[in-house]
Amino acid sequence: MIKIINLHKSFGNFKVLKGINLEVKTGESITIMGRSGTGKSVLVKHIVGILKPDEGEVWVDDIRVDKANSKSLMKLRRNFGYVFQMGALFDFYNVYQNLAFVLIENGIRNNDYIRNRVVEVLKMVDLDERVLKLYPSELSGGMRKRVSIARAIIHNPKYIIYDEPTTGLDPITSDLINDLIIKLNSELKATTISITHDLRSAIKISNRIILLKDGYKIFDGDIQSALNSDNEEMKKFRDYYGAYI
Repeated sequence: MIKIINLHKSFGNFKVLKGINLEVKTGESITIMGRSGTGKSVLVKHIVGILKPDEGEVWVDDIRVDKANSKSLMKLRRNFGYVFQMGALFDFYNVYQNLAFVLIENGIRNNDYIRNRVVEVLKMVDLDERVLKLYPSELSGGMRKRVSIARAIIHNPKYIIYDEPTTGLDPITSDLINDLIIKLNSELKATTISITHDLRSAIKISNRIILLKDGYKIFDGDIQSALNSDNEEMKKFRDYYGAYI
């Protein structure tokens, strides 16, 4: 379980998060929504200990993240797979090296196991061995995103975080990535947190939506509740994506 209690975070005089409370249960798939600059990514970075709150508590299982030392944080982060917004693949590594790197960082040295696991996770994201020697610059946007997802799941994480998983992709490729996320949720049984401003994606890939505005959590409910909510901000998202949901 992930539990956030009265979380506050400021950068200088700018208050980004103002007393956020959030609970994510084991096996749940949630989406954190909001306009640009509402603190979605800032909130998630507290969960993995990249940022520390000015006030409040962050718990992952039995670890209080905001008070954890570097050794505990390192151990905690091995339970997470993180798909960054722009992929964050190493440009100077080919696909094989990008994926193998995670296993090596986790202490695995058996080359046969590493290669077999790399090929296995590529198949899980609908890619094959032909991409192993390609570099990120040689991949399409959709393929880069798939490799990023493969890298995030290669060490069997308990939690997966998707930061704007369809940003920069065309609508058809975006939908294929959404389908892939649903498939992996089913196969891996991991607790999943997605960040997006795209209500279409949120409805498709999650069973619960959290909406942030001006540093506050202003909505927290299941998909049907989101579609029927009288919340003014949720209405604006529904009106914008109305023809597609």
